[in-house]
Amino acid sequence: MKAALPKIVRRINALRTQVAAWRASGETVALVPTMGALHDGHLALVEEVQKRAGRVVVSIFVNPAQFGPNEDLARYPRDERGDTAKLARLGTDLVYAPSPAEIYPTGFASKVLVNGPAKAGLEDKYRPDHFAGVATVVAKLLIQCQPDIAIFGEKDYQQLMVIRRMAIDLDLPVRIVGGATRREKDGLAMSSRNIYLAASERATAPLLNAALHEAGGRIAEGGDPAKAAAAARRALTRAGFRVDYVAARNADTLAALTAPREEPIRLLAAAWLGRTRLIDNIAVKKASRKKAGA
Repeated sequence: MKAALPKIVRRINALRTQVAAWRASGETVALVPTMGALHDGHLALVEEVQKRAGRVVVSIFVNPAQFGPNEDLARYPRDERGDTAKLARLGTDLVYAPSPAEIYPTGFASKVLVNGPAKAGLEDKYRPDHFAGVATVVAKLLIQCQPDIAIFGEKDYQQLMVIRRMAIDLDLPVRIVGGATRREKDGLAMSSRNIYLAASERATAPLLNAALHEAGGRIAEGGDPAKAAAAARRALTRAGFRVDYVAARNADTLAALTAPREEPIRLLAAAWLGRTRLIDNIAVKKASRKKAGA
């Protein structure tokens, strides 16, 4: 039997009316913000919050404010019909799919400016307006939906850190949780933009994750994090990537490392294959670091 499609609302008032009805019945609400073109990584986030909340809202909105002037806003993949069919199979309660005019009506003139992890010299160095756009739309979605929980994928690790900091700083009554990165069998992190990869590029793409694991292994064995990251950059360049960054940072703050043997470490990378920009990150296992420093 074909699963029933989730209810779709496009207006803030309709969203709030439905959420208010759930709350009146004593139910908890979770939000999964997405830009659509859903893959198994997105669906895993939905399944995760279904364990934590009685009702789940998935937002689908390609946010123009987080795209730079020469980025892929116009060609970003969009497939609302396919997305809702996938969400139906999971029993998703509600899809919120507003128009740009609903989110940014005529006269809209406000922006959430973020610092801290948003100024780490990673994504912000190459996409300087990106996190202001992300923070603004996420703040609006959280205010509009008023969920108890919102989940964001760890693949966009700096984004997750920015949103957590913003929610704390603005006293938003929501718990921000991270969902583990979902990967293809060869290790490539799932992303809506992977469809841009040519066949030859797709064969090369898993080397990004492999380079991170090689660097992470060196650090876990007591190697210098900066040297391990530099070796990963060289390996990726030899493989045909155009590397924006490979960096070892404090996993809690994204600050530069000052005491690598004591700090939790996250390795983060961004690199281009042709016209496709890939990002990835991994944790450096804490137990291994302690052993190396014993």
